[in-house]
Amino acid sequence: MSYRSLMVHLDNSEHAQQRLELALRIARQFDAQLIGLYVTFTPDSRAFFVMAGTADYYTEHMRRREQRRGALERLFQAECARAKVTGHFLCSNGHGNRAATQQARVADLVIAGQTDPNDPESFIDDHFAEHLVMAAGRPVLFVPYAGVFPDVGRRILIAWDGSREAARAAYDALPFLSRAKQSTVVTVHGAASEAPGARIPGADIALALARHGADIDVLELEGWTDARVGDTLLTCAHEHGCDMIVMGAYGHARWQEAVMGGATRTVLQSMTVPVLMSR
Repeated sequence: MSYRSLMVHLDNSEHAQQRLELALRIARQFDAQLIGLYVTFTPDSRAFFVMAGTADYYTEHMRRREQRRGALERLFQAECARAKVTGHFLCSNGHGNRAATQQARVADLVIAGQTDPNDPESFIDDHFAEHLVMAAGRPVLFVPYAGVFPDVGRRILIAWDGSREAARAAYDALPFLSRAKQSTVVTVHGAASEAPGARIPGADIALALARHGADIDVLELEGWTDARVGDTLLTCAHEHGCDMIVMGAYGHARWQEAVMGGATRTVLQSMTVPVLMSR
């Protein structure tokens, strides 16, 4: 199993180039083609044209957007040629959540960025990251806005609670796991009310993954709430020198409004290493 088609989300934020560089390294690692999808925040033109004096602002906004798109496309093509990666650049003028989700469904792996609260250009749409992982049906590798990541996928932490989402994430990450130097299945035990034997043991999924050539350890930790689980996973990844976390993405019934589970929300907001999420 391997990734043959990757998609990286590109925008006008200051983190887009670093995200592209990481995507190129992964594409070379798996001999995959790379799709560069340019999607930025798109204001509703109707709101501008019904308000006096704002039509010129909208026109100028779109003109600057087109200039930046052209510069980013040239950078994408140049970097793909330098890395000897087959690349295709796509641009969508639609709203971010819908445009990115539709394109993501034809990629083996999607690479996107964590929203940077200090960079307005990283805002694409309401709950963009959450909507992407919940609706695309594809694994999404989120890259933190802070930090540099020269190595990704050498030491991997696999968050495991026996759920469908956790199993989906673990198997979606097999191309990374089969090449990793070391991977660790981490089970964070929840509240005291959790019934004994309610979970599939971490050792069982470790054995299943090992059959695919992955080198897997098992670690059991204690936690009490969803938010605490997220913090525990991030701390564990740091202490064990992990450069990637693999976990299922959890949402409540009204996922269309991006109502995320506590652990998922904590990791999306506070990640310190790239995180591969699946739903």
